[in-house]
Amino acid sequence: MVSVYAPTIRRREMDAVLTALVEDKVGPGERSEFLIQTAKECLGFDSCISLRSPVMALALALKLLNIEEGKGVIVSALSPLYYLQVIQDLRLTPVVCDVGEGQACISKETVLSALDGKDVRAIIVHHTLGFVPETTAIAEIGVPIIEDCSLSCGTFADSTDTVERVAPFQGTFVIMGLEERDMLTAGGGALLFAINRRDGLVLKNAGRLPPEYGLPDMNAAMAVVQFRDLAKNLKKRKEIAHVYTQASLHTRHKRFVAREDLAYNNYAFPLILETGMKDVKAYTRKKGIEVENAFSGTIISGNHAEQCPVSASLLLRAVLFPLYPRLTSADVEKTAKIIGTLP
Repeated sequence: MVSVYAPTIRRREMDAVLTALVEDKVGPGERSEFLIQTAKECLGFDSCISLRSPVMALALALKLLNIEEGKGVIVSALSPLYYLQVIQDLRLTPVVCDVGEGQACISKETVLSALDGKDVRAIIVHHTLGFVPETTAIAEIGVPIIEDCSLSCGTFADSTDTVERVAPFQGTFVIMGLEERDMLTAGGGALLFAINRRDGLVLKNAGRLPPEYGLPDMNAAMAVVQFRDLAKNLKKRKEIAHVYTQASLHTRHKRFVAREDLAYNNYAFPLILETGMKDVKAYTRKKGIEVENAFSGTIISGNHAEQCPVSASLLLRAVLFPLYPRLTSADVEKTAKIIGTLP
């Protein structure tokens, strides 16, 4: 059975982790600092700290915005379920926002609709399935933004040979998760970036946390290799996605609408089904290919269907097919054939 997800961990990542273990570099230390420097150079940020989880990163980013207790924080219905837990633990009020038709992300229009007179002090913009929303337009609303680019890393690369510095983000703070299913993985952890120098100083002061908050060197060693191999892996993802896209043209199922000014990083290959998900899952499993509900584990999977009808519909109809650099040519060919013959 070809699985939907598999972290891109090769011999180089294993060797890096083993070296850290042999040198007794397990807790936060030099390798974690080297990861921070590597990430800043690759992504174009001046200020960054590493943490043990995206949960910690989001909680810290919200705290640094100094939001009063009870005030609202907008989140996409298709963002991770843990967002709600973090917001509620900080005694803030989650305001769940729908997405646009055929889109995976929130927009200025859906945010304005969700606001509807509510006292909102922050917007968390999740780059769902690696798609980057029109954050510049959302920023025009005038509410501070936290961006989560855990799945969109590499979107701003304009070459298959090198990964260039990214275009400016609009968030006050930017989170890059390093979990198992994120674009880059360290086996766990997250990076938290600040956009401007003033917020960078705030982040630097906040970064003076006990070592138990920091990313261990063992994980950082793996993440450094992931950054170095990003361009190569992006190229492989693009090649696989091209094969799948050609196959999907023979079906009546739809693709998500991506921004014309940004090349998709091909984090995943989702399709919006015109038929029942149950039938598609049964068909693909019989053929030895695993597919998965694209939005299981998101906020909409728990509730909010009435106020977010578009997201609720996507929960029932959007599926993911296997797409990751370690797929063999045979697996890609097999998956493409199945995509092209979906019921």
